[in-house]
Amino acid sequence: MSAKHAFGNRSANFHALQVSGVPLRDRRVLEIGCGNGYLSEYVRSLGATVVGCDITPPAVLPDVQFVQADGAALPFGQHFDVVMSFDVLEHIPDTDQHLREVRRVLRPGGCYVLQTPNKMTNVVFETIRWRSFTAWKSDHCSLHTFGQLQRRFRAAGFSLQFLDVPVVNRYFVDKVRSQLGQLGVLAVALFNPDRFPLRFRTNFYAVARLRSADAADR
Repeated sequence: MSAKHAFGNRSANFHALQVSGVPLRDRRVLEIGCGNGYLSEYVRSLGATVVGCDITPPAVLPDVQFVQADGAALPFGQHFDVVMSFDVLEHIPDTDQHLREVRRVLRPGGCYVLQTPNKMTNVVFETIRWRSFTAWKSDHCSLHTFGQLQRRFRAAGFSLQFLDVPVVNRYFVDKVRSQLGQLGVLAVALFNPDRFPLRFRTNFYAVARLRSADAADR
């Protein structure tokens, strides 16, 4: 993917945080898969104390603390009020272990704000893009449908609330054009995915909250 598209749909991600209902000021926040740190820096500007982690050292912004770490083996204790990840879950082979780690580092009452592609739509997109039925699996190894995501988070001790976050913007259209051509842009214009029910959206945005009984048992 080009550098232009390397760090996700910024405006949609910012909007997700704004509508999530999750307070950030004076909270300790961990971003898993922080990339260049733009989202961590945004959350820091809202008054949070932020730690960003990624499996490779990125060119993070100067006001963001960075720790090199795998999302399935977090080198932290129970330190965070909020964990967030955007375009990360689908890349982690063992998502159950990842969720155990997120749960472990969250304080009681904590939550996990996340975004991940919808398996139902992303498989079609990636199959057309790569002209292969299997090539996408090497990168997006842990895609989920709406129901699969609900069940996985429930089993991990979270309640999951999906967010209504529009994603069709200039970034989205440019990405579709670069990978699927003008026919892809036409398809977006005809079948705007932002008008679909949440379970059929191209991307899932959600807030996962620790269930009180599970938090008490830790």
